[in-house]
Amino acid sequence: MIHSAPLVLPVCADPVRDGAVALKGDRVVEVGTRASVTASFPAAEELRWTGMIVAGLVDARAAASVPGPTPGPAAGPAGGPGVTARAGVVSDLAEPPGVPGISYVEVTSASEEEWETHGRDAVITAIREVDRPCAVGIAAHTPDPQVLEDVAVLARTFGLRLLVDLDRHSPAALDEAGVLGPLCHVAVTRPLDPGERKLLRLRRTVVAVCASPAPDVLALLDEGNTVALGTGARGGPTGGVLAVARGIRQHARELGLRTRGLDGRLVVAATLGGARALGMDRGKGRIGSLASGTRADFAVFDARGRYPYAALLAQPPCLGTVVGGTILPAA
Repeated sequence: MIHSAPLVLPVCADPVRDGAVALKGDRVVEVGTRASVTASFPAAEELRWTGMIVAGLVDARAAASVPGPTPGPAAGPAGGPGVTARAGVVSDLAEPPGVPGISYVEVTSASEEEWETHGRDAVITAIREVDRPCAVGIAAHTPDPQVLEDVAVLARTFGLRLLVDLDRHSPAALDEAGVLGPLCHVAVTRPLDPGERKLLRLRRTVVAVCASPAPDVLALLDEGNTVALGTGARGGPTGGVLAVARGIRQHARELGLRTRGLDGRLVVAATLGGARALGMDRGKGRIGSLASGTRADFAVFDARGRYPYAALLAQPPCLGTVVGGTILPAA
């Protein structure tokens, strides 16, 4: 199957004018110009889209669940336009996941006694026994530092990813508890001081920005932190990850800050940055970009123009969403 459009944004490579993406099952096998891809697969069926094909967006801190019927192509599986994977926080792993990505089971034990009495066993049982089509992690929402330490040990023992909201804990406290590291990402709705940004960078912990405006996003990017975007933390905006990105850009302009290249960096944060937050940016079946071997996740937006990243941040209508090579049905 070949999907083609006047413009393809692979994210991991430069935009392709009059581009195409060839799929085999749930994987991408080739990305390039329409002429080259159709020449490589002359017998393949072609679906021609108007607008722009973009690597699937990743919500790095989504709400716990999406109410209502299954979303259609214009909404995307996570309730935001073009979102194809998310870090969803759940209180019960038996809840239907709805979308690919990682389901983070929430740990809220207020004390070590509460955790030892029933919280720890409940989490372990859920992780071991519940059969889910997507990966499982732990959202450490406990206020108790001892529970936090045990959660970190538990995650390492089971090889699980961690998600923490920085409105609950400081990076220093998380580091002392052994939470920070490349297997963890943090959601933030507040400014981070230089020391906090440096600590997260040294620990290779992805920062999921969930507020718009977010005044220090440019500092995070310029200093080398890996940035993702999310919508579900407290104080986060509605409208999907592109709304977060647009709000960041608008705020930077209002402050008179240098924004050269910012549009492209924010699109990377909304795609590949989110994939890195979930640990799904490498190997076969990786997400957040379009290249040979990636999972066939992408969205199609009714966006055109000389500056594709700026056109995408203008939040054009989403014409379709493809997850694992399958076009999502209309609601």
